[in-house]
Amino acid sequence: MTVQTERSATLASASIPGMRRPTLGKRLQGALAHVVWFWLAGLIIIFGVLNPFFFSTSNLQNVLVQATVLGLLGLAQSLVLLVGEIDLSIAAVTGISSALGALAIQRLGLPVGVGIVLGIGIATFIGFINGLCVTRLKMVSLIESLGMMITLQGGLLAITQGNTLTDMPDSYNWIGQATIGGWPVMPLVLLFAFIAMGFMLRRTILGRSLYATGGNAAAALVAGIRVQQVKIVAFTLSGFIAGVAGWLLSAWQMAITSNQGEGFLLYAIAAPIIGGVSVFGGRGGTLGILGGVLLLTVIHVGLAIVYVPSFYVTMIGGVLIFVAVAVDALRVNVLGEG
Repeated sequence: MTVQTERSATLASASIPGMRRPTLGKRLQGALAHVVWFWLAGLIIIFGVLNPFFFSTSNLQNVLVQATVLGLLGLAQSLVLLVGEIDLSIAAVTGISSALGALAIQRLGLPVGVGIVLGIGIATFIGFINGLCVTRLKMVSLIESLGMMITLQGGLLAITQGNTLTDMPDSYNWIGQATIGGWPVMPLVLLFAFIAMGFMLRRTILGRSLYATGGNAAAALVAGIRVQQVKIVAFTLSGFIAGVAGWLLSAWQMAITSNQGEGFLLYAIAAPIIGGVSVFGGRGGTLGILGGVLLLTVIHVGLAIVYVPSFYVTMIGGVLIFVAVAVDALRVNVLGEG
């Protein structure tokens, strides 16, 4: 084929609209896949212009600390979302597990380390129960976890008698108050969690099984993947991470309230979805989840710094959830992103 013929073929293909669509579609897919980082960069610039204090070191530290608990809960929720399910109880798990662990230390005289492990163990067991109910009893995860959430919220209220638990030992609160070189230690837990989660999802058989189960459970079953066991593991790990988040939250606040963790639920669901985790299962990654967590945290901190009334923050959070689901639906239904 001559050079002239090659040029003619190239021009002919470029003139056909249908042959340009895949390229444009891929570009749009790429933009939508990373849209959370564009939002984040834009909001940082806007808040920084409105109030230069936003760029200060102390505010950056505040953003990282506030992102830690939400980030862990976002990871916990994403595990369940990846297998095509949802867990509405994770925020309630953070509250009751930390309360039981703290009470074991205060009233039973258990060592601090044992109390912390006990609280996280209880959270892990609750996640395991959720997994059993969804897989073995064939309960719809939305309704099952809703019932578990209400039960745990009532249990926390009964345990605390509506009071706030305080006077935890300094060794219990250390993780939430300690600093190294003036920087808080708590965000290091989040960094480690994201690295571990990323490695697990991309480099292990369990990670590939999670994606396969959420992408097409029937095909995964035919391929030899134990779908029910994978879902149970996802719920169990979700409970474990929520338990760690509960300990960090109580250590940071140095208190446990009778409604501990309730305000995190919707944002823990929104963060991974905004970051590209599909509500239909089988898609998403830790980098996107981190972007979603940072975006929601920056919105909360930024709106407070520019003195926006708190009730607008809730409204904006709801709008973001709506936009995130719309973007996810566009990726799946219009662009056919797999």
